[in-house]
Amino acid sequence: MFAATILTLFPSMFPGPLGQSLAGDALARGLWSLEARDIREHGLGRHRAVDDTPAGGGPGMVMRADVVAASLDAAAAPDDPRPRLVMSPRGRPFRQAQAREWAAGPGLLILCPRFEGIDERVIEARRLIEVSTGDYVLSGGETAAFAVLDACVRLIPGVMGKEESGAEESFEHGLLEYPHYTRPRDWEGRAIPDVLLGGDHAKIAAWRKAEAERITRERRPDLRRPGTPPD
Repeated sequence: MFAATILTLFPSMFPGPLGQSLAGDALARGLWSLEARDIREHGLGRHRAVDDTPAGGGPGMVMRADVVAASLDAAAAPDDPRPRLVMSPRGRPFRQAQAREWAAGPGLLILCPRFEGIDERVIEARRLIEVSTGDYVLSGGETAAFAVLDACVRLIPGVMGKEESGAEESFEHGLLEYPHYTRPRDWEGRAIPDVLLGGDHAKIAAWRKAEAERITRERRPDLRRPGTPPD
């Protein structure tokens, strides 16, 4: 079973949105598990301090290596096979292919930093994988962790109603997804494309592929695979 462990200063944030919809239903059915652990339990002194001023000076505070390491060590044994992630804007970009790989594994341990980040030494010593969900900065890693887990959990067998629905989405084949339509047939002067109503599945498949390629070309040309000929 896919088991997720979150290390955070705000464990009450979880399961949050992961307790709703597909992820929440799968959680209730035991298709995956979620544990949120409070890093502050390993804080120092009467006030359970978890941070200190940055070496070399500068603004903000940095989460201490000894506190973060103690939290990690208490959450998972050294032989725990789950990837250990730390959410960070400087991390490797999170992609759909990575979500699919992790969804097929034993789960994830995700560290959610706050303040200016965490001491570099704990990243090195505990072999943490820095992961980014986009080119922006959040107040903490929790929101990014929600995104990573949602992307993974929905791919666990039995979570989605139709397993094939996960294979025709954006990014699955290096393309953004084609447009969708439903009733009414005409709406505010806009009609459903005729090809989708003709019942010719080969023509529908060709139209959807062409539309996916067009949208990808216009919006995300960086996704086009090497060797794809120019227009």
